[in-house]
Amino acid sequence: MSLPHHADVVIIGGGCVGASVAYHLAQRGVKNILLEREKFLGMGSTRAAAGGVRYQFSTRVNVQLSIYSLDIIQHFAELFGISAAYKPIGYLFLLSNENHARAFKQNLGLQQSLGVDARWVSVEDIARLAPRVNLDGIIGGTFGARDGLADPNSITDGFARAAARFGARIETETAVTNISRDARGIASVTTTRGEIATRTVVCCAGAWSAEIGKMLGVEIPIVPLRRQFFITDPIPHIPRDHPFTIEFSTSFYFHPDGDALVVGMSNHAETPGYKFAVDENFRAQTLAHALTRVPALADARIAHEIVGLYEATPDAHPILSGVKNAPGFFIAAGFSGHGFMHSPATGKVMSEIILDGRSKTIDVSMLDYDRFAERRLIVEGNVV
Repeated sequence: MSLPHHADVVIIGGGCVGASVAYHLAQRGVKNILLEREKFLGMGSTRAAAGGVRYQFSTRVNVQLSIYSLDIIQHFAELFGISAAYKPIGYLFLLSNENHARAFKQNLGLQQSLGVDARWVSVEDIARLAPRVNLDGIIGGTFGARDGLADPNSITDGFARAAARFGARIETETAVTNISRDARGIASVTTTRGEIATRTVVCCAGAWSAEIGKMLGVEIPIVPLRRQFFITDPIPHIPRDHPFTIEFSTSFYFHPDGDALVVGMSNHAETPGYKFAVDENFRAQTLAHALTRVPALADARIAHEIVGLYEATPDAHPILSGVKNAPGFFIAAGFSGHGFMHSPATGKVMSEIILDGRSKTIDVSMLDYDRFAERRLIVEGNVV
């Protein structure tokens, strides 16, 4: 089937964020087309998401994005006819120094003021929540009982199917090669399958967003950062409702995946780039630390490994706005690892920004594109 010659809105990127934007626009009657260069939706960062969803963030706007999004995720089957596989196993942050402890206690005050069920936990509390974890050096932590896991692919599929029911066109294996503009702003999008006339483009291309911006001469401060994790063979003595556990100082984490474990750690020395091969040296570092913190892993083997990309901005917050010097060009990208969990709210607020001129459901005005040039960064501290 050939591409349509015109669309009210062209959305670039078929991950969970792009699918959510397509749905929320189509729900309001906007004829939009979602373009994904891969054969299937969600083959970029969505495919490699570890599946965590949480309320425990350090900024008001991220907590609000979580509150809205997790409510949708919890009721996804009722709303979209497909389960998001939400499992409220809780997030347990392990803290090993006083500076982090002070910051997390301050964050708890913010979270609790917004109605989040999160609390400080002592070392004794942690020992009860996670008895298999070696707590040497840990001085306390925080626990959010309604944090947990959900399925990125189901959420992407649910949004995409609903968008299609409202009339959105979803085109896979369609790469964008150019975006043109005229005196009024955006004029058309050129793809490997033809050209689409449009006055509105939404970049939901995640780690590839800077490449889309270059087509318009717009510098988008998003860089790709490799993240990798592995899934073990079954470890039957780790309970399936074990909390999603994160050692904050190293970003080492693990959580149950059926009767196996997902295990990962962020490489703080990672350099930007489109890297999809496993870093074997860092895998060895991760394993060494994992065996120290979770001795039960000594009995497990790696079943398979996953490599994906974070779409990182200088302040670890997304860009959710238009671009003044490119009228009709909008960005919903740069989530720094939080795109999947915030995709429901993102689609909602972007539909409002595009159609109403501003977001009404959640105030995301501080997440505008201009904040970088104007040095109005809002740093998120709880990045894993």
